[in-house]
Amino acid sequence: MSEKVEEEAKGIKLTEEEAKEIAKGAELLLPIETLLSAGVHIGTRIKTKDMETFVFRVRPDGLFVLDVKRMDERLRTASKFIARYDPSKVVVVSVRLYGQSPVKKFCDVTRCRPVLGRFMPGLFSNPSHPNHLDPGIVLVTDPKADEQAVREASGIGVPVIGLCDTDNSFTDVDFVIPTNNKGRRALATVFWLLARQVLKERGEIPPDGELTATIDDFETKLEEAGPVGASGEEE
Repeated sequence: MSEKVEEEAKGIKLTEEEAKEIAKGAELLLPIETLLSAGVHIGTRIKTKDMETFVFRVRPDGLFVLDVKRMDERLRTASKFIARYDPSKVVVVSVRLYGQSPVKKFCDVTRCRPVLGRFMPGLFSNPSHPNHLDPGIVLVTDPKADEQAVREASGIGVPVIGLCDTDNSFTDVDFVIPTNNKGRRALATVFWLLARQVLKERGEIPPDGELTATIDDFETKLEEAGPVGASGEEE
């Protein structure tokens, strides 16, 4: 089990004072306790220069903690972007195994187009590709893992929204949502929030409405992921 998996398994407990400080002056899309228990704030021990602005603090053990308020603000903004497009023109990509169930459920709920698993070169850039897609906007689970999709979308002038952890860079990413993009529960929570906000922005559910699907419905189950360690994913 990796260090990050061990940390997430412990829940990365912040003190009550730290939790209050993170949420100070903000009305978040979910209670701060729910967000922290999902691990959306959990970064890595690597911090790129690009991600400096989204880091809330660094723990004594070197683990970087993301700013949950910035994540919340950017989820709201990203939902407005996505809602402007016809759902068929919104393509959501995840090479990472733990991102695939959240992406599939997000697309089921919002009617967007999922691309799961290995991204086939030319899918965006080559019109003669047998499964060619012509996206209006692309959302990627991890710009590093989904590099091919990011590069092709950027190359044809399609805006890219990326879920970015502390170890990501912004190359060819137009809009960043800072979050833990490796943990199962974190990814489920972020995609659930984004789905709910997109539907609200479209007027398909009222401002105070909720999804019928739960965060649990978005989360990759361990039996789907296969034997522990087989995928090389974080838990």
